Amino acid sequence: MADVNRGNRPLSPHLTIYRPQLTSVTSILTRITGNALIVAALLIVWWFLAASTSPEAFARADWWITSLLGDVVMALSLWAIWYHTLAGIRHLIWDNAIGLDVPVAEKLGWAVVIGSFVLTLITLIIVA
Repeated sequence: MADVNRGNRPLSPHLTIYRPQLTSVTSILTRITGNALIVAALLIVWWFLAASTSPEAFARADWWITSLLGDVVMALSLWAIWYHTLAGIRHLIWDNAIGLDVPVAEKLGWAVVIGSFVLTLITLIIVA
């Protein structure tokens, strides 16, 4: 029997139906930080290649990386490394079927977010 209401309803749940949850936002952010780290890796590779090429090439690459924009990109990359690492640890915990209930999953999500900022600040203080 054909469903006469088929055209009036969505085929699947859409973003307008659900409000974002911490676990979904942190999962999306994990993917974004993983891809953003490729940019930082390319900048560092460019810096190393320039260092092995000529003093002029190194001076140009070093100027970009040590500029204000480069410092911001590197600081954000540091945060992304910590965030991505902590999110990976959280997924390893989940792979062992631990912390899958909603309250614990949200606590782990907040631990990833807050922990990434704290570890970034500690690293910047130690390195600077």
